[in-house]
Amino acid sequence: MPGIDAIAVFFTTSLLLGIAPGPDNIFVLTQSALYGARSGIITTLGLVTGICCHTLAVALGVAVIFRTSPLAFNLLKIAGAGYLCWLAWQAFRAGASRTGNALKYPGYWALYRRGVMMNITNPKVILFFLAFLPQFCDPAIGGLGLQIVFFGILFMLATVVVFFAVALLGGRLAAWFNRSQKAQIVMHRIAACVFLALALALVFTGQ
Repeated sequence: MPGIDAIAVFFTTSLLLGIAPGPDNIFVLTQSALYGARSGIITTLGLVTGICCHTLAVALGVAVIFRTSPLAFNLLKIAGAGYLCWLAWQAFRAGASRTGNALKYPGYWALYRRGVMMNITNPKVILFFLAFLPQFCDPAIGGLGLQIVFFGILFMLATVVVFFAVALLGGRLAAWFNRSQKAQIVMHRIAACVFLALALALVFTGQ
């Protein structure tokens, strides 16, 4: 079991990383502003599931493949960018909820899948975990894999705390945007630009 000091420092650092503007919290804010706070919470649960996958990959050593193999890194990066471009196209096509050309509400399961896909198809996340989690592990107490899983769970908890707050903020925006058809259309266009910007950032990221 890691020391209480290491746990406190790790959890505080994780909270600060969650607060700092990044693709994931922007994604949650966008989804909750479009569909409401509950949708942002569901999206967060999808992102946390992706974090769980990254944690296990680091604990099992699979993450090393993406650090050492440019092909694996680029394939995952292209998949993630393609998915974000598809979301951008869907958002761009969406209209106001009271118009005939509006897309149907995607549903909680679809939003959950978006969160999972957004996270697991980003190779920067797994490389970040590969560099970040082991720093807080203590080889002297053994069980490095279990320590990594422990810190991964703490990171998920910090993510839930911050991103649920972001979802509630986005929900307030959704309540305002839903009063106007023009505002809804503008929000969809903003979301499309955000998704496209995230896709381009992912494409041009280096290993």
